[in-house]
Amino acid sequence: MIWIFSSLLIAFVLLLIDSDWYDIFAIWIYLAIVALLIVTVFIAPDIRGSRSWLIMGPVHIQPAEFAKFATALIVAKVISAYHFRMMKPQSLLTIAGFILLPMSLILLQQELGSSLVFLAFFLVLYREGMSGAVLFSGSAAALFFILAIRYSDAMWYATEIGKFSGFVCTLLFTIGLSYNYSKGRKNINSIVYVALGVCLVAGIACLFPFAPFDWSWIILLLIAFTVVFLFVLFVKSKVSAYLWIILFAIASVGFIHSVEYVFENVLDSHQKIRIEVALGTVDDPSGAGYNVNQSKIAIGSGGLLGKGYLNGTQTKLKYVPEQDTDFIFCTIGEEMGFVGSVSVLILFLFLIIRIIHLAERQRSAFRRVYGYSVASIFFFHLAVNIGMVIGIVPVIGIPLPFFSYGGSSLLGFTILLFIFLRLDASRGDRA
Repeated sequence: MIWIFSSLLIAFVLLLIDSDWYDIFAIWIYLAIVALLIVTVFIAPDIRGSRSWLIMGPVHIQPAEFAKFATALIVAKVISAYHFRMMKPQSLLTIAGFILLPMSLILLQQELGSSLVFLAFFLVLYREGMSGAVLFSGSAAALFFILAIRYSDAMWYATEIGKFSGFVCTLLFTIGLSYNYSKGRKNINSIVYVALGVCLVAGIACLFPFAPFDWSWIILLLIAFTVVFLFVLFVKSKVSAYLWIILFAIASVGFIHSVEYVFENVLDSHQKIRIEVALGTVDDPSGAGYNVNQSKIAIGSGGLLGKGYLNGTQTKLKYVPEQDTDFIFCTIGEEMGFVGSVSVLILFLFLIIRIIHLAERQRSAFRRVYGYSVASIFFFHLAVNIGMVIGIVPVIGIPLPFFSYGGSSLLGFTILLFIFLRLDASRGDRA
C-alpha cells in the first residue's frame, strides 16, 4: 500500500509539471539514471546472483526500472532533433548508443531480463523509418540460434541438423532477398537452377554406397556461389542492396558457427539450462523447469472460470515460486480461470492500442516517439512475461506491469505512463 500511494502521489506530481520540461531535461534525466546504474554496478550487494539493488535502510531500489523511462525520453529527444535522419549511419549509431549504454550496464548487474527489455526500442525505430532489414536480421538471428541449440545433437548421417537447417534458411533468405531487390529476376533464377542442380547431384550420390558426407558443406558452397554471383551483379548494376544481402549471408554463416561457442562459454549455467528447458532439449521438472511446470499446473487447474478469489490451492500453498512477482499470472489463471486470464490480456491489449492511438495524434515527433516507446515497453513486458509463465519462452524474470509485486517496478511503470499522459494532455499547446 505504501508503494501504491507513493506511485499515485508521483503520478499527480508528474501531471502538474510543464510538459516542455520533459523535452528540455531529457538528457539530464538520462545522464542521472546512467550514473545511478554505474554506481549500482560497483556497490550493489549480491542478491540471488544479481547486483541490481541499491539498499537505503528499509527501502530497496532497482535503478534498472527507472532506466526505461529515461531512455524513452532521450530516444524521443534525439529522434525529434531537426538534423536527425533515421537511415544516416551517424544517426543510427547515436540512437543505438543511447539504447545500448543502459542495456549494457544492466547486463553487468547480472539482470538479463531487464536488459533485454531495451530491445523494445528498436520497434520504435522501425516506426520512425528504420529499414525493416534490421528487424528481419534480428528475427533471422533468433531463428538461427534456436535451430542451432534445439538440434545441436541431432544427426542425419554425417550432418548436424542444427547447423544444416540454419545454412538452408540462410540460403533461402539470401535468394528471397535477392528476388525482392533485383531489377532483373532472370539473373537470380540462375542461382536457383544451380542450387537445385547441386542438390539433385548430391541427393543421387547418397543413393550409392559412398562414405556419408556432411550436407552442410554442400549448402555452404551454394551460399559462397550466391555471394560471388551477387557481387558480380553489384559490379555490373551498382545496386547497393546486393552488398547488404552479401553482408547478411556472410554474417549469418558466421553467427551460426559461433552459436555453440557463445552458448557454452558466454552464457551462465542457469541461463543455459533455462533455454534448454524452454526449447525442450532438457527435461528438468525438479530443477530449472520446476517454476514453469508448477505455473502451468496452476493455470490449468483454474479451468474455465477459476477457483475463485484467494481460493487457488497451487498458489496459496506456495507450490509456485515467485508467484507474487514474475509468475503472478499463474495466480490469475488459477483463481479467475480462462475467462479471467483472457480478460486481463484483452485489457492489456486495449491499453497498448490506446497508447498507440494517442501517440499517433501527437503533433510533435518528441511526444509521438515517447508514446511509441511506452507502448513497446508494455508490449515487450506482456509478451515475455506471459510467454515465460506458460513455458514458450525461457525464464528471464521480468514483471507483469501493474500486477507484479515490487516498488521499483510500480514506480517505474507509473512514471513511464504518466509522463506520456502529461505530454498528451498538452498536445494542442503547440506543434
